[in-house]
Amino acid sequence: MLNHFKFYTKQDLLNQTRLRRYETKLGEKLRVVEDPLKLAEALAVSSARFVLFGIPESIGIQANYGIGGAETAWPSFIQSFVNIQSSDKFTGEEIMLTGFFDFSEVMKMIDSHSKSPDEKVDACRHAVANILDDEVEELVKTIIGSGKIPIAIGGGHNNCYPIIKGSAKALHKLGKIARPQINAINVDAHADFRIMEGRHSGNGFRYAMEEGYLGKYAIVGLHENYNPQSMLDDLYSNINIQYSFYEDIFMHERLNFMQSLAQAFSFTDDQFTIVELDLDAVEGVLSSAMTPSGISAIHARQYMNFAGTNQQITAIHICEGAERLQNGLENGHTGKLIAYLVSDFIKSAV
Repeated sequence: MLNHFKFYTKQDLLNQTRLRRYETKLGEKLRVVEDPLKLAEALAVSSARFVLFGIPESIGIQANYGIGGAETAWPSFIQSFVNIQSSDKFTGEEIMLTGFFDFSEVMKMIDSHSKSPDEKVDACRHAVANILDDEVEELVKTIIGSGKIPIAIGGGHNNCYPIIKGSAKALHKLGKIARPQINAINVDAHADFRIMEGRHSGNGFRYAMEEGYLGKYAIVGLHENYNPQSMLDDLYSNINIQYSFYEDIFMHERLNFMQSLAQAFSFTDDQFTIVELDLDAVEGVLSSAMTPSGISAIHARQYMNFAGTNQQITAIHICEGAERLQNGLENGHTGKLIAYLVSDFIKSAV
């Protein structure tokens, strides 16, 4: 059950669209779910190929000792996205914009009942495992079961796990794969392959692989300074994991960025694949693990454009960005960057 999901109406989108004579914006063209009680039916009959939704939460990030604020990217993204021009290159009719998860009451409950930082971390991990994971998985299964491609905007990287799990189960149920297991590509400064110590933003891929839902895992742009040796040892010893370091790409120049992407897509091309982008890999983008040295916005857009040409892509997940963090830092450009990334993928894919 989607107990925490808020559906958009057409008027909700138009309220945020800056209408102008002789121009048409995406907000006027995007499709919505007319009857939320009949989501599966609406998806099945819609001609839209992509289904866009938000997971604006930082519960999983705080469960990983991170700084909250990732919930602020979604509203800014929507405001930017609905005001993109509708044109021959991108009409907006290719997309059904369903809505977003609202876990704010869950976070308030955790804040009001936690008596210590450790207790808050434990409560956040419990909420991720017992609330967030289940609801995100359910929505992803419904979307893929209708033959559509979900585009999820986070939120924490903890949501990679229910997206992978939901995708694998849905594709298996459709008879497209022999068993519920798919691959993943992740452009990220961190592998998010920490130990299974309770669900959080740093171990979603580990849980997915240990439980058999993730087959092959390719990571592009790991930062040498921010991945513990114990985790790197686990990556190195696993034949189903392939990775490249940021330093090898941009400092030692052993390969360029597009070559590293080509390697990742080649490694995973034997199966349906989830495409992941953690915005803490992009230089200057506000996030809990914001970096002054990362890939550029152009690189991130090239990644999404490259992904769109691949017929095996079953879902897109862009996460960890923020407009405002709990420590007071702000950056007003995050939502617009995400809007570029989503439009780049769709324009390349259609």
